Amino acid sequence: MTCVEAFNAYALRSLGMGERMLPTADIGFCEQAVLIGSGLIWNVYFGLLALTFGFFFAVALAVAKNQPARLIRKPAEWFIFIFRGSPLFIQFFMAYEAFVMLPRVGIEFTLLGVEIAAETRWFSRAWLGALIVLFFNTSAYAAEIFYGALRAIPRGDLEAADAYGLSGWKKFRRITFPTMMRLAWPSYTNEAIFLFHATALVFFSSFPAFQQRGDALYYANYFADRTFNPFVPYPIVAVYFVLLTLCIIALFGLINRRLNRHLPQNQRPRLRIRPQVFR
Repeated sequence: MTCVEAFNAYALRSLGMGERMLPTADIGFCEQAVLIGSGLIWNVYFGLLALTFGFFFAVALAVAKNQPARLIRKPAEWFIFIFRGSPLFIQFFMAYEAFVMLPRVGIEFTLLGVEIAAETRWFSRAWLGALIVLFFNTSAYAAEIFYGALRAIPRGDLEAADAYGLSGWKKFRRITFPTMMRLAWPSYTNEAIFLFHATALVFFSSFPAFQQRGDALYYANYFADRTFNPFVPYPIVAVYFVLLTLCIIALFGLINRRLNRHLPQNQRPRLRIRPQVFR
């Protein structure tokens, strides 16, 4: 099979389009590269949605943790502590076990006097269950980053806002939030990179791939088992993730420049990527 034929047959297989059967014999480099690239769509899906929704939740958690009221501060502190204090893989395992038990217990609600049983089995699917775990995990880590930036806002900026009569939501929107983003963005960029790398753990979690529509590591493992040669599919996965990381760095670099556009060119902070080996 040529590379063009492999692309036409398997480019969107992870989404259920194209050939239904995986190659079983005479597996070449093109089939492996195309199918692993197709599986990468799911890794991008997990990372993009978890990062997008997690960003807003993380900001809310950081603001809540900075509040003096214990009823607001303590739940945020414990949420951040639990998800930062436990391994991500254990979170996948615990969430899967909990989601599998939900259909067994059954969730019912009453609508106009009629009892209706809610369908909860889709929580045990990777497209939603694993996404929820990644969403909570990145929210906790990002919230701690934003909280540190929130505490590091120069007091003079806040005093100047008070002097101009800014308060409440207007002060947060025009002074506190932009300054917090400028201070936190380099560290948040590293968190975004780690999140996309962490999507590879979905394959090792208990969440199943529906109809062999797995992520990049799912197909890499399939080819390693079929060809008995792991030195081709796994480096392909590594190259795809390196390219994905470069895209994230470029995108977040543009956002960083936008956040610091008011500063002179020589005073704008540059992103310094520090990949996290341990977490």
